[in-house]
Amino acid sequence: MPEKARRFWRRQRAPPSSLWGHRDFLLLWLGQSISRLGDQFTGLAIPVIAVFILAAGPLEMGLLGFAGTLPFLLFGLLVGVWVDRRQRRSMLIRADIGRGLMIAAIAALAFAGLLHMAYLYVFSFLIGILTVFFDVAYQAYLPALVDRKQLVDANSKLETSNSVANTGGPALAGAVIELFKAPIAMVFDAASFFFSAATLVGIRKRETLPDPGSRRSILTEVREGLQVVLQEPRLRYIATCTAWSNFFSSAVFSALLIIYLKDALGFTPLTLGLMFTIGSIGGIVGAVTAGPVAKRIGVGGAIILGAVLFGPVMIPLPFVPGSMDFFVGPYMIRFPFVSDYFAFFAIAGMFFVTLIGNLYYNINQVSFRQAIVPVRLQGRLNATMRTIVWGTLPLGAIAGGVLGNAIGVRDAIIVSLVGGAFSFLWVLFSPVRQIKEMPEPVA
Repeated sequence: MPEKARRFWRRQRAPPSSLWGHRDFLLLWLGQSISRLGDQFTGLAIPVIAVFILAAGPLEMGLLGFAGTLPFLLFGLLVGVWVDRRQRRSMLIRADIGRGLMIAAIAALAFAGLLHMAYLYVFSFLIGILTVFFDVAYQAYLPALVDRKQLVDANSKLETSNSVANTGGPALAGAVIELFKAPIAMVFDAASFFFSAATLVGIRKRETLPDPGSRRSILTEVREGLQVVLQEPRLRYIATCTAWSNFFSSAVFSALLIIYLKDALGFTPLTLGLMFTIGSIGGIVGAVTAGPVAKRIGVGGAIILGAVLFGPVMIPLPFVPGSMDFFVGPYMIRFPFVSDYFAFFAIAGMFFVTLIGNLYYNINQVSFRQAIVPVRLQGRLNATMRTIVWGTLPLGAIAGGVLGNAIGVRDAIIVSLVGGAFSFLWVLFSPVRQIKEMPEPVA
């Protein structure tokens, strides 16, 4: 058979909906997989530098979380308009290169012994600005890159890679920090951003931009993005649920958790990384089962189940004992293995269940909103959602820092976890419950 005929029949046999033959998506997937792995190094290195080296307290950690997430509140809506007017791929490339350079600058200051909290605040804010551009453009770019019917599969693959990075990354990052110190770990992250930018450069498909003559005022387009979310009741309740949860989780994870694990339970950078690694296996489980679960109980049911799993499950965390030694009269009863590892595995188990819930929730709600909104509005949709749901992160971080300073780290964690446990109610008693299948794409 001639070669031309063989190529023709191979194309006929290949499933048209398969992403395995989608060169551009595979490049995006590869770049993001490496970048997410790199994120684990800086994600652990910066808190370790702040708490273990610069002796930051709850308020300082709250300010650090505030600085890193404030750009979503300040610039999110404007970035959405910007993203819908320009090539998203180019924006992603520039954001990756900029973040890589800034991470490298933090590492260089740390190597020189010149790093202190003020620099971390400034760099976190600048990196946050570029992250706003990247995240808004990234979620708006995917529907322009793949077919609408491939969105759940594409998001599942991306989230699976993210979960794999979350699983192996923290242990690897913790080991690197323990052996070679935190600045070395940040060099890995800087390199991963440059690699991601290179894969984006290799993508061939170009987006069709709206006619510049059809543009309206920035205020009008911002208002249109707000209307997309606020006038669609299902999106409105999803946004409220996520914003509520993010406020309280930011109080815990940005301001309080690392300090508590270090001071109350004696965690080191290595044990922190290992604990997050074990817990993050739940993210892989969630990523690969989110689609089947949605088919079995409905898209809305999967979103609600996810919200239930990532809310109340973490409440026992501040009550986990650092040891399991008991005194009976003058005698101490010691359980050697349990004493040394109980807190480690108990908290890792909570993260495991929570991350299953996160993936059920995020894969299905992101795919749902990508499906029901036209491509031309995706930038503003994602910017509006990010402004609402990530805009509570800086508020939660600073609230957690202030609360931890006022009543103590452990009590502040208890208050925050109880508050966040009620987030699932927003989607449980809403039209989200009625979403059975992923809707057909809109025109």
